[in-house]
Amino acid sequence: MSAASDEVVVHVADLAKHYRVADKQPGVVGTLRHFVRRKHRIIEAVRGVSFDIARGEMVGFLGPNGAGKTTTLKMLTGLVHPTTGEATVSGFVPFRRHADFLRQITLVMGQKQQLVWDLPALDSLRINAAVYDVPKAEAEQRIGALAEMLSITDILTQPVRKLSLGQRMKAELLAALLHRPSVVFLDEPTLGLDVNAQTAVRAFLRDYNERYGATILLTSHYMADITALCERVLLVHDGRLVYDGDLAAMVARVAPHREVEVELEQPLPAEQLAALGEIERVDGCVVRWLVPHGALTRTVAQIMQTLPVRDLRVTDPPIEEIIGRVFAGPAPEARA
Repeated sequence: MSAASDEVVVHVADLAKHYRVADKQPGVVGTLRHFVRRKHRIIEAVRGVSFDIARGEMVGFLGPNGAGKTTTLKMLTGLVHPTTGEATVSGFVPFRRHADFLRQITLVMGQKQQLVWDLPALDSLRINAAVYDVPKAEAEQRIGALAEMLSITDILTQPVRKLSLGQRMKAELLAALLHRPSVVFLDEPTLGLDVNAQTAVRAFLRDYNERYGATILLTSHYMADITALCERVLLVHDGRLVYDGDLAAMVARVAPHREVEVELEQPLPAEQLAALGEIERVDGCVVRWLVPHGALTRTVAQIMQTLPVRDLRVTDPPIEEIIGRVFAGPAPEARA
């Protein structure tokens, strides 16, 4: 990961977005009443969020569905006008949509397509290059370099509709980064991808950050995306920022365990299983332990040596569970 500078690239101060929506009762009677006397209510999607991101940082943006993550990203990219507060990205006010601002940023949303479905991906990439006034020779060089980083050089001449989901997502990333933006907003970039494709996308994003010093703000429901790429996280809930700080410190405080799940050749006595650690669940031949991070290697070795193991996997608690623990207890100390 490239070292972040002290220069603030993304500045957010008391940013808020409220929506006025119709409040209509269901059914014919509700429709008639709404037609005669309309009622509305205010939805506070984002409530006074503040943070700064330095040049070159890769920051995870976490929260449950409806927490305000995507709305915040849309305000930072100029797609949505904030209700109150202020935001600047590379010195520009996003909602003014200045051409120089648009050349410096990109927004990638998982499974949101910008490539033309029936054309080869290469044709859409060349169109994108022309839109951003990238000279032809430079565009071909960038396409080649990014395609090599993503391992998709051999599929760019195929129609997009014939590509797998993982291949399409890689091609979408290439298209979004072709103009070499210095600020990258990623909204669920690995959504729906298989494990191998997710790993490849993470490796590419890490490489892109190191090569070009890009500032990256990443939202994801996959904890592996965040742990692989981000040292710092922003945690939002109900439109409010509830934590800004070190990821490892938050995980160590609210999720100090990893889950070790084993499928055994045959069921074993509970006493024998409990001797290896804290059992979370037993379901026939499947046993799940909660193991402290520091004891993981030792415990896995003991399990493999003493039990008839058919299959074993080690996972982090789901991101929803970790976030739920933050909400359930006192908030971790925020970053100064």
